[in-house]
Amino acid sequence: MKKIIIALSIALSFALPTYAFADQAACEAKAVSKEGKPLYGAAKDASIKKCMGGAKTDDCEAKAVSKDGKPLYGAAKTASIKKCEGGK
Repeated sequence: MKKIIIALSIALSFALPTYAFADQAACEAKAVSKEGKPLYGAAKDASIKKCMGGAKTDDCEAKAVSKDGKPLYGAAKTASIKKCEGGK
């Protein structure tokens, strides 16, 4: 049983970084200016960071609901999203 758990943990440790790298490669491909030219330097880094963080923000926006199940708006929504993302 221990051997199976160890084997699975080793396999997952190699699989997860590959998945994250694939997402980053897709975001790098999307890092282009309005004219369609590739971005460089800080602009490229900001674009990739925004692209990579987008999924997490979408999940947190979906969770921003009141106790009644109604969507939050304004400052309450912003506070809920910030709390969900870990207080960035």
